[in-house]
Amino acid sequence: MTPRTTEWWRHAAIYQVYPRSFADGNGDGTGDLAGVRSRLGYLQRLGVEAIWFSPWYLTPMADAGYDVTDFRRIDPRFGTLAEAEKLIGEAHELGIRIIVDIVPNHVSNEHAWFEAALQSPPGSPERDLFWFREGRGEHGELPPNEWQSIFGGPAWTRLPDGQWYLHLFAPEQPDLNWRSPLVRAEYEDVLRFWFDRGVDGIRVDSAAMCSKDPALPDYDHSVFPHPHPYVDLDENHDIYRGWRAVADSYAEPRALIGEVWLADPVRFAHYLRPDELHTAFNFDFLGCRWDAAALRACIDQTLAAHADVGAPSTWVLSNHDVTRHVTRYGRPDTSTAGGIRQYNPVVDEDLGRHRARAAALLTMALPGAVYIYQGDELGLPEAEGIPADRRDDPIYHRTNGEDPGRDGCRVPLPWSGGQEPYGFSPDTEAGPWLPQPASWAQLSVAAQENDPDSMLNLYRRALALRAAEPALGDGPVTWLDFPPGVLAFTRGDDFACVVNLSATPAELPEHVRVLITSHPLSDGLLPPDGSAWLRTA
Repeated sequence: MTPRTTEWWRHAAIYQVYPRSFADGNGDGTGDLAGVRSRLGYLQRLGVEAIWFSPWYLTPMADAGYDVTDFRRIDPRFGTLAEAEKLIGEAHELGIRIIVDIVPNHVSNEHAWFEAALQSPPGSPERDLFWFREGRGEHGELPPNEWQSIFGGPAWTRLPDGQWYLHLFAPEQPDLNWRSPLVRAEYEDVLRFWFDRGVDGIRVDSAAMCSKDPALPDYDHSVFPHPHPYVDLDENHDIYRGWRAVADSYAEPRALIGEVWLADPVRFAHYLRPDELHTAFNFDFLGCRWDAAALRACIDQTLAAHADVGAPSTWVLSNHDVTRHVTRYGRPDTSTAGGIRQYNPVVDEDLGRHRARAAALLTMALPGAVYIYQGDELGLPEAEGIPADRRDDPIYHRTNGEDPGRDGCRVPLPWSGGQEPYGFSPDTEAGPWLPQPASWAQLSVAAQENDPDSMLNLYRRALALRAAEPALGDGPVTWLDFPPGVLAFTRGDDFACVVNLSATPAELPEHVRVLITSHPLSDGLLPPDGSAWLRTA
């Protein structure tokens, strides 16, 4: 697979691997690097150009690996550093690039720095690497401010010596103080460690949250979304300028990809200026409702914001933090306006999967890079029937189940067979770390492999066409004038994409050939919730 440009991040089809749930090579019920290596051929055949790995580092797993103890060691659950290096080399031989996750906002409470801080007195240099503060109240019994954890509950935990420490996520994830030169130097060295081992890019977790207002003021919600005491502070940009210098120091520059959750498109675009991150995830599109006018407005706004800084757009429908889009598209409210994870027993999975097929062709036709979360290509729904005693996500437990958490989108993939573990693990007594729904037998890779109309084969055909089409990937888009409820646009001189979000069949523009459709045409018309790619000249 030959890249269309050395700036591969501008156009690539990138597949997210959540290592715990992709494939288990040793039979312990947890996905690992051996499992990934055994399935690299599957990913090559799927047609992806890069793999993004969620964290594979040493971790106590308080938050599914996003609580890192040591960025230079692979967690034994997943394998070894030598095995990671082999995986990187084997992927490169197949023409697949590698992106790894870096978590700058916090580390594990078992990280050597935090353990040293706990053994050091208040005001010590060791504690200055984090946010330790005295409490409020007559005896310091109240947290330093009213900030709440994203995972539920207070964002502060008190130590026996009376001081409190900040954790915007779980208590096992103390926030780092990025005003410390040692923190900055350490992370830049971590980047070099992985770049030197052949990693092609870095995905930056919670990229807009690193810096905090040192006054630690209470958060005034009346002035949302900006200014904010710990989201999108201007100091963040200095951090990523330093990272960009590291990335650009290699003969083949490495890519920096940000997880930037911001409502303001102008502030979002600041992270993508030429000396900062190369690209960032498009969460507005991920959460947009299944509606033609809303999608077009979102696409236009995205393209405009990125054009101002010369950065490529990205398009993604699901990831390891949100309700899978097959389920979301089958609900009465198809947006994430009620939260990135929602539970509603009213869901039509057939409708959701129908729309997901159309959405797949839409995302792959838009300008920029496309991200595929593992299982998207199988049409997996959210697994919502996980018993409370099997749930792992701290969000679920810290909110007493009020927030369903992220376990439902992290259930191990079904590869083959008619019952759990569906080929995810070798046949052993150890079951998968999260239970798999009984209905997934019909969604396994093996079940879809030879079905020309399956979701898997739709993705394979679409990705192959996308790689072969000079007009797809990065570049301009031109909207066509179509009736309300229908999105239609051209890419280049002879390619068009049409998406029918109306309730009635839609006519297609003039064309010489149909390249691919999400659903069969009926008398030459595109059915509701259908997409088509056309050769127009």
